[in-house]
Amino acid sequence: MDVLEPGLQTAHFASLAELAAAVGHEVAVGRWLTLDQPCIAGFADVTGDHQWIHVDVERAKTESPFGGTIAHGFLVISAAAASMLEAVRVDGAGMAMIYGLDRVRFVSPTPAGGRVRARIALKQWTPRPDGGQADWAVTVEGEGGDKPAAVFDLIVRYLTDKTD
Repeated sequence: MDVLEPGLQTAHFASLAELAAAVGHEVAVGRWLTLDQPCIAGFADVTGDHQWIHVDVERAKTESPFGGTIAHGFLVISAAAASMLEAVRVDGAGMAMIYGLDRVRFVSPTPAGGRVRARIALKQWTPRPDGGQADWAVTVEGEGGDKPAAVFDLIVRYLTDKTD
């Protein structure tokens, strides 16, 4: 038996057609992910974004209004997308592709060492001849925060498996 993290809620859709019934509902809450300084520094190396607010720990302690380094906004939403891929399973699709993002807002900073998780609701499901498109409303919770770290709509195209 799997022991789930407290508050974790996963969703399993047995087919693409089942997604239609979930429109307007929160379907999953992902696991907590820690965005520590090595993770932030690695993201900076990959993206080339070495702004001091993210990577210069000593300077951020004294000059930042946050008292330390903070995670990049795109790292926060990338972590939320990864959390979602773990928490939401859709059978009947040979492939799922992120098609885009809408309404991205970075509401409150995530300090180095902070934990975030995704709360996922299905805003819209549009069947397509090759599968369908889901518009997911994602709220990224920051542990202990009174406001979300970020909110965004994640558009995912689910393509049916051509071998079926």
